[in-house]
Amino acid sequence: MRVLQRRASNRVDVWEHDRYRRLLAHSQGLALVEVTNRGSVDEPDLRYSILTGSRSLAALAGVRQTISRILGLDVDPDPLQRLAEVDPALRPIVLSLRGMRPPRFAELFESFASVIPFQQLSLDAGISILGKLVERFGEHLVHRGIRYSAFPSATVIAAAPLEQLQLCGLSLKKAQTLQQIARSIDAGELSEATVSAMDTNDALERLTQLPGVGPWTAGLVLLRGLGRTDVFPPGDAGAARRLRTLLKLEDRAPIDAAVARFGKRQGYLYFCCLGSSLLEKGSIRSALTVDS
Repeated sequence: MRVLQRRASNRVDVWEHDRYRRLLAHSQGLALVEVTNRGSVDEPDLRYSILTGSRSLAALAGVRQTISRILGLDVDPDPLQRLAEVDPALRPIVLSLRGMRPPRFAELFESFASVIPFQQLSLDAGISILGKLVERFGEHLVHRGIRYSAFPSATVIAAAPLEQLQLCGLSLKKAQTLQQIARSIDAGELSEATVSAMDTNDALERLTQLPGVGPWTAGLVLLRGLGRTDVFPPGDAGAARRLRTLLKLEDRAPIDAAVARFGKRQGYLYFCCLGSSLLEKGSIRSALTVDS
């Protein structure tokens, strides 16, 4: 979950007292969901509850599906461990991250909106812009004195004045890109079902045809949004630097050939890079430490 959250300032994916909380918007309104793990790294036992909001059977089913997607509960964590079979240099990091499942954004528009603000910006700058978008355009709910925020919908962003998007810190070009994508999704011209039905190369080509979407953005949307773990986003300078360290490559050494060796598991390399960064900052604990 911390790999999903990235920073404590994340206003949507909230980690409080060993519990994950997220405000979800669905057809019957808002639902504040809490997830806890009563199990272990090797035998997780996740329980979720709706703290406030609709508790109908339809709402519960929708929440379960969304939480499973966000936390990667249906993703097999074994391929992460098998990365060390390709390159033994990865053994320390894959052991430390044992049990990690690649998380995903909740839906297609959130995937785009969680990537576009970060184009050619630092992680902190991108998170700041995203936080302002959530604050200005997302729905909110107060529970026991704490304010929670839902991610803005494509419908809301599609109708927003461009200048309001720019006030969140987006450049005019990025604001236009985000709004055009929101309108395409809202109108049904671009759908997750259609992109998911394509093979990876076709999906990459389709997404890079969108205005303002290059290979890096398209790769991240497929990996972080659609769960395509055969994609390592090209041109990610930060991930490339960390991957060189993990693989013990020389500084500035090309990584394309190294990444290609991992075939359809290369997307897991990206999560190794994220996990390595979080371990370094003390945001997560090594599975080896948990075992001890």
